[in-house]
Amino acid sequence: MVSDLPAVREDGGGGIDRPRKFLHDGIPNGGTNGAPPNPPANLQPDFAAPKLTSYAPPAENGALYRTRQTFWPPLKAVPLASYYKLHRVPSLDSLTATVMAEEQNDVQAIELPHSEASHVEEPQDRSPPPNGLHNKILENIVRTPGRQPSPQPTHLSVPGSSQHRVLPDQGSGYVAPRFDGKDQQMDQVMDQIEEKGFIPPEFVESETNWFYNELGIDDMYFQTESVSAVVNHILSLYAGKVAAFARGDGRLEIRLDKEAADHAVYIDTSKPGISVVDGPRYEQRIDEKYINGSVGDRSYRVESFRSASHLPGEKEQQLRCYFVYKCQFAYPNPGLEETNLDIIGDKRFLQKATQNTRDIYQGVMNHAVNRTGPVIEMFEMEGSREKRLVIAYRQGSAMGLFSALSDLYHYYGATSSRKYVEQFSNGITIMSIYLRPLAQTPASMKHPPIEASIHQIMKEVSLLYCIPQNKFQGHFASGRLSLQETIYAHCVWVFVGHFLNRLGSEYKSLASILDPNNSAHVEMLSKIKRRLRTETFTSDYILEIINKYPDLVRALYLAFANTHYVQTRGEQDDFLPTLSYLRLKVDPVLNDSQLKDKIAKAVVNEHDEMVMTAFRVFNSAVLKTNFYTPTKVALSFRLKPSFLPEVEYPQPLYGMFLVISSEFRGFHLRFRDIARGGIRIVKSRNKEAYSINARSLFDENYNLANTQQRKNKDIPEGGSKGVILLDVHHQDKVRVAFEKYIDSIMDLLLKPVSPGIKDPIVDLHGQEEILFMGPDENTADLVNWATEHARKRGASWWKSFFTGKSPRLGGIPHDAYGMTTLSVREYILGIYRKLNLDETRVRKLQTGGPDGDLGSNEILLGREKYTAIVDGAGVLVDPQGLDRTELLRLANKRVMISEYDTSKLSTDGYRVLVDETNVSLPSGEVVNNGMVFRNTFHLRGGQHFDTFVPCGGRPESIDLSTVHKLIVDGKSTFPYIVEGANLFITQDAKLRLEKAGCILYKDASANKGGVTSSSLEVLASLSFDDTGFVENMCIRADGTAPAFYDAYVREVQETIKRNAALEFEAIWREHQQTGIPRSTLSDTLSIAITKLDEELQKTELWNNLTLRTSVLEDALPKLLLEKIGLEVIVQRVPDNYLRSIFGSYLASRFVYEHGSSPSQFAFFEFMSKRMARLNQQPGSDKTTTNINGAGA
Repeated sequence: MVSDLPAVREDGGGGIDRPRKFLHDGIPNGGTNGAPPNPPANLQPDFAAPKLTSYAPPAENGALYRTRQTFWPPLKAVPLASYYKLHRVPSLDSLTATVMAEEQNDVQAIELPHSEASHVEEPQDRSPPPNGLHNKILENIVRTPGRQPSPQPTHLSVPGSSQHRVLPDQGSGYVAPRFDGKDQQMDQVMDQIEEKGFIPPEFVESETNWFYNELGIDDMYFQTESVSAVVNHILSLYAGKVAAFARGDGRLEIRLDKEAADHAVYIDTSKPGISVVDGPRYEQRIDEKYINGSVGDRSYRVESFRSASHLPGEKEQQLRCYFVYKCQFAYPNPGLEETNLDIIGDKRFLQKATQNTRDIYQGVMNHAVNRTGPVIEMFEMEGSREKRLVIAYRQGSAMGLFSALSDLYHYYGATSSRKYVEQFSNGITIMSIYLRPLAQTPASMKHPPIEASIHQIMKEVSLLYCIPQNKFQGHFASGRLSLQETIYAHCVWVFVGHFLNRLGSEYKSLASILDPNNSAHVEMLSKIKRRLRTETFTSDYILEIINKYPDLVRALYLAFANTHYVQTRGEQDDFLPTLSYLRLKVDPVLNDSQLKDKIAKAVVNEHDEMVMTAFRVFNSAVLKTNFYTPTKVALSFRLKPSFLPEVEYPQPLYGMFLVISSEFRGFHLRFRDIARGGIRIVKSRNKEAYSINARSLFDENYNLANTQQRKNKDIPEGGSKGVILLDVHHQDKVRVAFEKYIDSIMDLLLKPVSPGIKDPIVDLHGQEEILFMGPDENTADLVNWATEHARKRGASWWKSFFTGKSPRLGGIPHDAYGMTTLSVREYILGIYRKLNLDETRVRKLQTGGPDGDLGSNEILLGREKYTAIVDGAGVLVDPQGLDRTELLRLANKRVMISEYDTSKLSTDGYRVLVDETNVSLPSGEVVNNGMVFRNTFHLRGGQHFDTFVPCGGRPESIDLSTVHKLIVDGKSTFPYIVEGANLFITQDAKLRLEKAGCILYKDASANKGGVTSSSLEVLASLSFDDTGFVENMCIRADGTAPAFYDAYVREVQETIKRNAALEFEAIWREHQQTGIPRSTLSDTLSIAITKLDEELQKTELWNNLTLRTSVLEDALPKLLLEKIGLEVIVQRVPDNYLRSIFGSYLASRFVYEHGSSPSQFAFFEFMSKRMARLNQQPGSDKTTTNINGAGA
């Protein structure tokens, strides 16, 4: 339509007076910040389809006003009790009384369409709802006994608390510095528009005024943009109007974007409360191009406004403007804990933010620097129903959150008038969103009032933070599925990708033929499994199948929610149930057999049925989850591993955690209740590598934990391992992924004690769980954070949570004290001792050089004649022996062989570095490529070595396809091999080498010193209280160690050597007796010990107090017994941990003495001797005891 207004310049002068005609509704000038003055009461709004008309002269005194529809009409206040009547599960008697009182006072409740209201009528009695739902009240859910307090990792304002402040209505909270040249720029803009001639002269001023005064654009934009840029924007907007007129459909669509080096502008038509799933998707673009990658001096702030007026002829459409600016920090590198906004703030923010906004941001910032996850605050706006939602989080920890938040509040019937994203140089992002309810229409009546929905939005921001852009976001944006349902589907999609059985009957047949106790067979099966994993069910194919069945997803989610959702305060709960949970009132909750039947009827083929059936498997496997915890940083699920097929995973797992976030997915697997193992992070070079890593993630984790289980034979902890796979688009998020992984698992280990922050969870496991972790690939520098974080969250076991931590936190570093090397050396020295070899005359090859932990300590402790060393730098060889003094220098300095002084080489010696080419050796051979030469040197023939000690190198460096290079005339070129590096030689290659006469001790036996050290570190952490731990086990600030610490380290070293010597002797003896290969005996001994250990813990032997005391006194370090006392240790250390010590000590001593296949009466004889010794001790209980622990 055309609005006729007087041709009067508001500034009173300057420029040419132009007649003004509008192609829009609204007034270009007058009022404040583009808002029109109140129209005369006699004028009625005029909304007509756009049409061009002739110019009409202005009304008298220029007082003609065009009434425009106010975007936010006054809304009738809706009693919350009325909404509760419709949506609470179940309702209260007192609530009913309240509603009746409201009705008596003529307060009208919300009315739903009949088809909906019929499902939610107020029940007349207190019987369970017909769908079988029973809400889980806090007192009735299964609770874990004795779990410890858990302060929140995130900050969330609790509804109904005093935390919500009412803010005076002071506009946007930002005041742009006045642009004094704005009027002059505006004249220049109109002059250039006229010169271009695209807009009729009579419309130039009106269009310019509309752009300058009606869109809510502040002076910062006009001060930043050039005149030509503003002209182009106005022309683009006018072109959109002309295009709408030309189409004849009356639908005005405007798309405008401009991206410069330091700023960007986007303008788009927008219908309040509607997420547009097609179109330019400017918010997603801003996320991907600017917000996601914001860090340091590459940070960007965002301002977004909704136009005050509607578009011409469009009662529902408005313009949404986005302005992006590159941040300018006065102090770009403050400390991460710095909170002073004047130091960490962007210059534009500091110029524009009001004192009120600065106060809000300062309070949020103070919380944010101390949190792992987001800070979520809400503020009421005085005199209106508008809410100001403020969210703070660490940069890079929530990719895509800005655009995802729009989908979230649209789902709950809210829209934003303005939004701000601020970046701070301490690495914190703060978003501020002003939310209003939609105008009242029949369609909007389905939404709860904003006074209720704002609390749901706050709760679900934490869920959104975990996975801002899930794989089913389209269903959420369109409103077909709720956020909970789509994220639930996303998690199951991950689950299905790992566990859908794809091996077929052929694998099962082969597995039944092979011996699961034969390590060579197990390794071969593992390789065959990798090859049989066909691509029938790719992640994209699984996604395609799930997308076809949103109704099934909804039904399956209801079953999940019915099990795990907890209404924490019962009927007095301040939180409304989530909208998807509200369906539990109106939709039937199906049991498993009903779900099975529903799936069978809905799917169209066998593949679809397999995928959707996996949802049922997932639901039944989840024992506890943080899915409904109000604050979280990633989603964690404790799964019951019984769904794993035995044919693929013959060794049953005890515990299994699945953790999912936008940056990663990860597992934590353990074979025993008390178990320990490292946490590794896996990176992928490209998308193809990621796909391969994702397919093998669980199997790799399982195999690593299984290897750890065999290696942990001497210690109370069983084997465990955690593997984190970084998403292909988040390869730089190592620290973020690790922190989220650890914190989300802790959600399931710690007792929630902060209502509204960490609400209780449904714990179907029902037992206290403690995990013991350590460093592994890409996590060595993160374990200190994990230890400190466990302490901050109130975990009583924070001291023992991680090994490998700094000595100042009580850690015992393996490299500094040579813990792993001590074990390896014991096997090497054992061979020399058995064969009467002179160590100093043994020729030695070592992979893993003086720069590595194991390699450097092997050089420092060994006295052999080194003739070759291979490391990351290249190959160093001297048949006459490398200079020992020079090697010691490199080992102490921890540097590669590239720094070896080559003047100390003999005439036969040489060094070839990886970056060298065409190197001539003393023999005349020419090395074409140094890298290839390094990688294959250990396989070269014609070398003369006695002992080979791999201390580093790639896994499977020697396998069945290459081992023949080490066998000449049926004889191994290496007489002795002690495998210090994990998995350097495959099991089948080990067997070939042993058959060729090599004396070989495998990694699971040789390098177990590190796990022994870590276990004793854990034991000390559990035995001391906090004060005693700091006093005796923590290195002081000046670097000095407590006397107890030094003495305890020495005892740990002696324990490592003693355990290694016991196993060496047992394997040597049994090989001599049976001829079974040593690498096989290593595994059979491990299996025998762990099996006997588990059996002993289940017997009544533990109940024999005298025997228990005797075993613990032998098993526990003497220093701990002297310092703390057995009685106190027993009180402090968890009972299941003590049982593990008891079982592992007896089992290992028995097997080391009697072998892996003892006679039927061997254990009886073993225990009889022990009991006889006990009965002979002075003051001992003379009661005889049989081996089952029952007194006679």
